[in-house]
Amino acid sequence: MTNQEAPDTTESSEHPDHQEHPEHNQGGTYSVPGQEFVRDTRYVNTRIIKGGGDPDGGLDQATDTYPVAPNRYRLIAAKACPWANRTLIVRNLLGLQDVISVGLPGPTHDERSWTFDLDEGGLDPVLGIHFLRDAYFKRFPDYPRGITVPAIVDTRDGKLVTNDYAQITEDLYYQWQDYHKASAPKLWPDDPAELAEMRELMAWIFTEVNNGVYRAGFAGSQAAYAEAYGRFFAALDQLDDRLATRKYLMGDNITEADIRLFTTLVRFDAVYHGHFKLNRNKLTEFPNLWRYARELYQMPEFGSTVDFEQIKQHYYGVHKDINPSGIVPLGPDPSLWAAEAH
Repeated sequence: MTNQEAPDTTESSEHPDHQEHPEHNQGGTYSVPGQEFVRDTRYVNTRIIKGGGDPDGGLDQATDTYPVAPNRYRLIAAKACPWANRTLIVRNLLGLQDVISVGLPGPTHDERSWTFDLDEGGLDPVLGIHFLRDAYFKRFPDYPRGITVPAIVDTRDGKLVTNDYAQITEDLYYQWQDYHKASAPKLWPDDPAELAEMRELMAWIFTEVNNGVYRAGFAGSQAAYAEAYGRFFAALDQLDDRLATRKYLMGDNITEADIRLFTTLVRFDAVYHGHFKLNRNKLTEFPNLWRYARELYQMPEFGSTVDFEQIKQHYYGVHKDINPSGIVPLGPDPSLWAAEAH
């Protein structure tokens, strides 16, 4: 998610992650009258890999790499943002807390940038900056796109490394394995057929669920909203059916696919149901999805990354064209997430 939400040109591909990029929009307008919402998919596609070198190209240079190195990088990930939320969960599950530090911006922002409002003096204690955009501009002085989270910053020089959040979580799994804890789950299957199935499932979850809520919430016409509404609930119905016969999306073990679905589900009743007008059902009314989401939430690696107040403050406070009053709802009751899942 970014401080500037905007249109995208594509929604799905063989590899889902190269189509999911936060919305960019200049000036804080999220819904354009008469238009359906389309997501921008441009990244700073630098990667951190084993044996990586130093960046050697410009903004769109796909060959730029940095080396895997403990205690060199800082992950900037606002708890309000579902896309950033993924990286926090993966970092916890893999046990990378002592290898990659985390900075947490506050839940709201303006058209300029996410800011470190939660830190003393409004400055990130490691990077010493108030605006996340400073790290972007330090590497790319004329950076033209939205200032997105998650972002990884090199603490040696304060420069942005990457904001390609889907690639970030994949690389945390494959490239940082030397630093994983012994009990780290296998988030990406070894079996080629199972891996292909999971990639296809994640692509569909992105298009219909992760991005589906925005297609409804930022729709600029009744027809675009109705089409997005129908697609979204058709997807939730299919997922509820899928989880009737399995514990997790791919079977008995947590995978990256579960993390990607969870960050949308955990925000659904609090913001998407009302704020984005997706009000056919609440998550609590889907028996299998509710059981599944609650079980994940109750794992410390998941639940510790969720802050319902920050989530509501972000959506209801930042999307002023959708919620002009800026009033933040008091409900729903978050204690429901702590109830035993059956």
